[in-house]
Amino acid sequence: MWARSPLAPPRAPPPPGGGRGGGGGRGPPRPGGGPPAATGVVLTLAVAAPAQAAGYRYWSFWESDGGGKWTYATQGPATARPGDGDAIGFRFALSNDTSDASRPSAAPSFTTICAGVEEKADTKRIAVVVDFGGPEDAPPGETPPAQRLKVGCAQVRESATGAEALAAVVKPLRYDSAALLCGIAGYPAKGCGEQVSETQPSSPAGTPTANPTLSAVQKTDDDDGGGPSAGIVVGGAAVLALGGAAVWKARRRA
Repeated sequence: MWARSPLAPPRAPPPPGGGRGGGGGRGPPRPGGGPPAATGVVLTLAVAAPAQAAGYRYWSFWESDGGGKWTYATQGPATARPGDGDAIGFRFALSNDTSDASRPSAAPSFTTICAGVEEKADTKRIAVVVDFGGPEDAPPGETPPAQRLKVGCAQVRESATGAEALAAVVKPLRYDSAALLCGIAGYPAKGCGEQVSETQPSSPAGTPTANPTLSAVQKTDDDDGGGPSAGIVVGGAAVLALGGAAVWKARRRA
């Protein structure tokens, strides 16, 4: 999910977070008949799409039960509500569509990331992994942080969303006018899910590492949440629609 988190501004986001928490690409041009079972959002995005755009540079959103593999999220971080013992991941990368999106390069190991963080009444613990990607993923003129991975254990209220868990581990978070996640910890400094040309290769999917640097973060009900406004739910719906457009595009090419 584009974090889009899993997971729009005047333009639509790239295929689904988060992310994407919850990026900003548009779907393919609409030929006669359009994609099967397309929603109104998909049709609108499809009409506006430039044919030469092949990929998107954005924050994708991933989920795990805390002991298995990363799975591309089916909803944005503002609506996803991971449970105690789960893991969520965010990866900044250049991807053609949801099928080749790069996973976070740290394993979703709840026992490792949340080691030492004990259960507390009315809270839940969520392992959070943020992967800033490599130089090949960076927008023109920007450099990813020297520390590629940021991980932490968010201890948040029981009803907290993935966006709240992310905000408990790393700040600041930057959102666009539609509350789509555009930047984490100042990266990238500008832009939000730009389309890229077909000449730019997508980055390879990361190989999860077992022992990233850890940081435990606790968040209580008194905190403001640090997440996006309610508008991100709308943006997340557009992102899901774009996922359908990306699948339709792949089928047309097959």
